[in-house]
Amino acid sequence: MNIDVKQVMRELLLSPLAWASYFAWVAVWLTAMAVVDRHPGGLPTLADLLLFAFLLCWMACLLDELIPRCVYDAFLVALTLLTALALWFIPSGSTPILLILLATQFTNRLSPVFLVLALVAVNLYFGAVMIESWGSSWRNAGLSMLGFAGFQLFAVLVMRYANAAERMAEDLKAVNARLLATRSLLSETARDQERLRLSRELHDVAGHKLTALKLKLRGLARRLDDDAAREVEDATGLADELLQDLRSVVRHLRETEGIDLAESLREVARPLPRPRLELHLDEHARVPRADQAEALLRTFQEALTNAARHGPARTLHVRLDRRGEQLVLTAEDDGDYPDEVRPGNGLTGMRERLAELNGSLEISRSELGGVKLVATLPVELT
Repeated sequence: MNIDVKQVMRELLLSPLAWASYFAWVAVWLTAMAVVDRHPGGLPTLADLLLFAFLLCWMACLLDELIPRCVYDAFLVALTLLTALALWFIPSGSTPILLILLATQFTNRLSPVFLVLALVAVNLYFGAVMIESWGSSWRNAGLSMLGFAGFQLFAVLVMRYANAAERMAEDLKAVNARLLATRSLLSETARDQERLRLSRELHDVAGHKLTALKLKLRGLARRLDDDAAREVEDATGLADELLQDLRSVVRHLRETEGIDLAESLREVARPLPRPRLELHLDEHARVPRADQAEALLRTFQEALTNAARHGPARTLHVRLDRRGEQLVLTAEDDGDYPDEVRPGNGLTGMRERLAELNGSLEISRSELGGVKLVATLPVELT
């Protein structure tokens, strides 16, 4: 499991949700200490153990974006059990606050249907605890259960709206990154097209006229006396050298023809705080066509999105090489994925996009722990 310590500290110490939950936990603990008999010598009570264990599991659940889903689920189950035990053994009016905190974590993990079922179940349990363990009447238990259920519903709605706003912000960042990358790609394509146009103009216009000038000078030299003919021959030699230099310039322009994806790839990765991008580009791996460049760019974007959302990964390693007559884009991250990698709609769409250009996409487990994508496209110079 790859954990970024700085990101962990940011989630635990700088998040507003984290601080609000800590204050709520402190209120529960202080109230519990007032109603629970202390052990002689200041030894921890069962209430202390339950509440501090709850705090540790809660802090682990706050790292839901940084830990594998199976680990988060284990902590969420433990959090639920600890809440149930705390309600049973700590008959305090503030203990049900733990249910509100638990409801926010249910919101992050459960679908709406299962969320409703889970909230109904924990509140029925809370009502039973009040009657059986706390000795409350049916009426008081029902009113308390109804009141705390209202607070839980409020917390759930706030979390759902907050999560929706966060997803919208991420989507806007992704769209903005795509637009910036497209702008960079269009700029690079325009420069490449301008080089191609200039090389053709030099070859077709200037080259043609220099060749005609050289032929005219040679014809003129044959009709002049020796001294004048030598000067014209010298001019013919200069014209010939200029024509060779011009051909060299044209050849150089056409050799550098192609789209450089480096800046476009960095533009896509720039808005995302993680993963960190490690980019390695072969200087000969320039992409000849705009549609090929776009396909490789979108494949990289999908790899970046998967590494950020589903890993979670700290680093994404990307290589673009030219192997013979093929361009090969390799992207692998150090996230934590299950043994079997199942491509979703995004990767399936990338595979179809590459297939339209006679390319392919291979998906496998990376030796770094995450997913490895290898996109291959034939080099089709025009």
